Amino acid sequence: MPARPARNDAALDFLLSRRSRPAKTLVAPAPSREELLPILTAAARTPDHGKLEPWRFIVVEKPAMARLAALTQAAGARLGKSPEDIAKGRSQFDLGQLAVVVVEVQKDSPKIPALEQTYSAGAVCLGLLNAALASGWGANWLTGWASHDRGFCQAAFDLAENERIAGIVHIATESTAPPERPRPDLEAITTWVNA
Repeated sequence: MPARPARNDAALDFLLSRRSRPAKTLVAPAPSREELLPILTAAARTPDHGKLEPWRFIVVEKPAMARLAALTQAAGARLGKSPEDIAKGRSQFDLGQLAVVVVEVQKDSPKIPALEQTYSAGAVCLGLLNAALASGWGANWLTGWASHDRGFCQAAFDLAENERIAGIVHIATESTAPPERPRPDLEAITTWVNA
């Protein structure tokens, strides 16, 4: 019988207590490029059926945030969004210090369904979020209406037709610790099958 891997209590404790930090509470400094590389490396170690790598990263540094806020404003006006929706949509860029855009890249494959590629991109977002938190940074996974608008995606990030935003993970310094929030009731969402 193969040996069972060693238990990693520190990792389990982290996962049992992890908590995203609201993006609006993240302040400078943000990770440097050197500090970000191990976080990106950890995120790229995600489940990836067929080794397609159906995702890529775009790192948005502070100087680019104003341009993205302006593009969000323009997209909101074009889409007829309310002033409140526009303000909320652009706030992640107005306040942002650094963000990693996880781009889902759909690849033709006779074996790997498109949905599995979408799941892999989502797993990258969670891996990125958890790696940032485990590295001592505050982090939050956002999307928002602008990230689902083709015009914004092309103007902001030059996405190809087979690409879309899976998530925008903001990473910087936590200014305040968020309170714990209610978690799912495991009894209500778990079914045990033994026959």
